[in-house]
Amino acid sequence: MANPATDASVWTQSYANLGEDFVTPLTPSPLPAPYWVGCNAALGRQLGLDPQWQTSEDMLALLTGNALPTGRSQTAGVYSGHQFGVWAGQLGDGRACSLGEIGGQEVQLKGAGPTPYSRRGDGRAVLRSSIREFLCSEAMHASGVPTTRALCITGSDAPVWREERETAAVVTRVAPSFVRFGHFEHFSHHQHHAQLKVLADYVIDRFYPACRNLEHDQPYVALLAAVTARTAEMVAHWQSVGFCHGVMNTDNMSILGLTLDYGPFQFLDGYDPTHICNHSDSQGRYAFFKQPNIAYWNLFCLGQALLPLIGEQEQAIAALETYKSLYPAALAARMAAKLGFANAHENQRSLIESILKLLAQERVDFTIFWRRLSHWSAGMDLADPQVLDLFVDRDAADQWLAAYRTLHLQSGSDGKGSTSARMLRTNPKFVLRNHLGELAIRAAKEKDFSVLHQLHAVLADPFAEHAAHEDWAGFAPDWAQSIEISCSS
Repeated sequence: MANPATDASVWTQSYANLGEDFVTPLTPSPLPAPYWVGCNAALGRQLGLDPQWQTSEDMLALLTGNALPTGRSQTAGVYSGHQFGVWAGQLGDGRACSLGEIGGQEVQLKGAGPTPYSRRGDGRAVLRSSIREFLCSEAMHASGVPTTRALCITGSDAPVWREERETAAVVTRVAPSFVRFGHFEHFSHHQHHAQLKVLADYVIDRFYPACRNLEHDQPYVALLAAVTARTAEMVAHWQSVGFCHGVMNTDNMSILGLTLDYGPFQFLDGYDPTHICNHSDSQGRYAFFKQPNIAYWNLFCLGQALLPLIGEQEQAIAALETYKSLYPAALAARMAAKLGFANAHENQRSLIESILKLLAQERVDFTIFWRRLSHWSAGMDLADPQVLDLFVDRDAADQWLAAYRTLHLQSGSDGKGSTSARMLRTNPKFVLRNHLGELAIRAAKEKDFSVLHQLHAVLADPFAEHAAHEDWAGFAPDWAQSIEISCSS
């Protein structure tokens, strides 16, 4: 296996090859004295990296943005978008640059210095936010949620100013593509229809080839429908695990239906559908319960951007309207699995609605409830208190458990033990709660990366018991309520 730090032949640049209308070449902006913070060995193997890449000085320089593969250049892409529901105009990779593709995946360095799209920013990322993205993207991937991933974090003692003085870091993130809804909005808004077509054809030919295999000659309608389906599936995953994105701007929406841009995100502790995780979101636009409708709104922006290629507005609307059936069906399937049913069925709806209402009334811990229910379902003994103990209104909880057990018996379940086993593979024991990320961040600021490494290993297998880290599956401590996350996170 070739070391990409010294062998440029393993790299390709399919998106960069679209030309200067899409990307701008960059020269590296070195950080002084970089060091390794955390590495994702499993992802490195999938990319075909040399087994010793995590100890290579050449790789350290490459993945900090201090060096380039021979004959290659970094590139930053242009896009636009709607931010908090308002057209923001031209945006772009303000602190991210692409090294190209390796192993079929695009590799981006986030925090590697200023680009033409930095908008007076420094182009840097801080250790705090880099750790959060590194940990959460792997936790999401391991839980089955469509997401970009992170290969590593490198750090430097170079100062970066946000609300306070922090130190610099670069997170290397990986995805088949980082094309966003905002890329399409950019070219459509400026009436650059030739470039819009080049972009759409690139995405179709590389990622959605089935859109060409249609009896009717409308590949761009098919593309919009395919992206709608993937987005519906992604958001259903978010809602089922209690994930709050925090900043669902159109420039943060992946054309591949991947969770993109881990900034002010959060997993729910107590279940609160109205929770706003982003301290910068003063109007609550991106509250947890609003995420499905915001995704729909964002898809309409994408549809508007594609109209010059589609032509007929009715066809675009028809493609977008599929979201209204696809999202509920995807969420129903996810919730049925959380309840241990092999398939979603209409008779589960009231059961799901009633438990979510009860969880919300008492702000019951979302992750702990589903994990305890998974264990409880092995016996379905109403005298077993492990679930009831989560509720103040034990009578209401007891009635729900009785109805849940009855529905399982009526459904012809293949056995309580097998139901529990399925649920334990569906309901994670560990998620990246804010306070867990904060523990890793605090230690890392003192150059102690052991908490980060241990937490990454646990989150990479979130359904396992990990008895040595039982406390990480417990209730959030009181001090976690004081953690504020914002767009600078």
